[in-house]
Amino acid sequence: MTSQGYQVIARRWRPKQFDELVGQDHIVQTLKNAIETNRIAHAYLFVGPRGTGKTSTARLFAKALNAEGGPSTTPDDSSEISQSIMSGSCMDVIEIDGASNNSVDQIRSLREECQYAPTQATFKIYIIDEVHMLSTAAFNALLKTLEEPPSHVKFFFATTEAHKVLPTIVSRCQRFEFRPIADAVISEKLSLIAKAEGINVEEKAVQAIARLANGGMRDAQSILDQMISFCGTTIKEADVLNVYGLVGIDEIKLLAGAMAALDFSQVIDLIDGFVDAGRDLIRVHHDLVEYIRSVLLDAIRAKGTSSLLGTEMTTASIMRMSHILQKGETSLKKGLSERSNFEIILLKASEESRSLEIDGLIEKVIASESIDQKKKHG
Repeated sequence: MTSQGYQVIARRWRPKQFDELVGQDHIVQTLKNAIETNRIAHAYLFVGPRGTGKTSTARLFAKALNAEGGPSTTPDDSSEISQSIMSGSCMDVIEIDGASNNSVDQIRSLREECQYAPTQATFKIYIIDEVHMLSTAAFNALLKTLEEPPSHVKFFFATTEAHKVLPTIVSRCQRFEFRPIADAVISEKLSLIAKAEGINVEEKAVQAIARLANGGMRDAQSILDQMISFCGTTIKEADVLNVYGLVGIDEIKLLAGAMAALDFSQVIDLIDGFVDAGRDLIRVHHDLVEYIRSVLLDAIRAKGTSSLLGTEMTTASIMRMSHILQKGETSLKKGLSERSNFEIILLKASEESRSLEIDGLIEKVIASESIDQKKKHG
């Protein structure tokens, strides 16, 4: 720990160059091309789930545009302007929280400040986080400036809820969609961080953290930070499962296999074990839905069937199972008894997955008997 206090992993490992930004290659490539061809727009809208790199990208882009000697895709990290932008102390790169600076008066003040030239950088850049929180009046006050800003001004907007941003604002911006980051990409990055930090983390523990992060790199880094505080220099999968009430992927596969085999007794026994161990059933449900999706994709690739569940199932059967599981999410969260609702959802999903197949077999038997009768009387 330094004399200035501990800095969390998410801040220490914030990307300093475009190449360090993981999981958003399509955005990195587009912004690099814009810089290299000098086709830099005056306003950008970064849209996507939390923790996927929207604000980090805005800072990196601001640093690239204000690089010494002109815009560069690889600005010098050691330069004074680069360091001040990344630390948030640059007077010409102004970060604004849309949730707490959303009044029309504050936007009018911003509009007046735009007219003044930057003091130390090439461009004056406004990064407005959670821009959807601005009031309608504030949006309208920004419109004219956004349409015809001074040549030295750039706007970078970030939001998790793009549908709340006025269409008149969106139409004046270049829009970039940030995707949830793949679990494999998160796992790889966490392993790299752990190695650099001198932490020994089991591969399955890293995978469990990645699952828990739901596509957010910042969330994954925060979870890793917490696990280091809890476990010290060695982190095992069981530690992550116990702290966050997760179920291991092997147990998820076992549960899905029992459902496919219509082994209702094993399904109930597994749920009992999860409850006794203090596992989060809503999280178990989420992970089960994700696993069934992977089985469905396997069936589609195999032209109609999959044996991943230990029982050969058709695409239609897996889809019915997935449909019931997804329909049950609301009742699981809002019902009076989480455990009872979870049991019913899983048993119903198991039964529904086979119901139409059984109906089809009955119809075939009836049709076959009808043909036999006709032959006898023919």
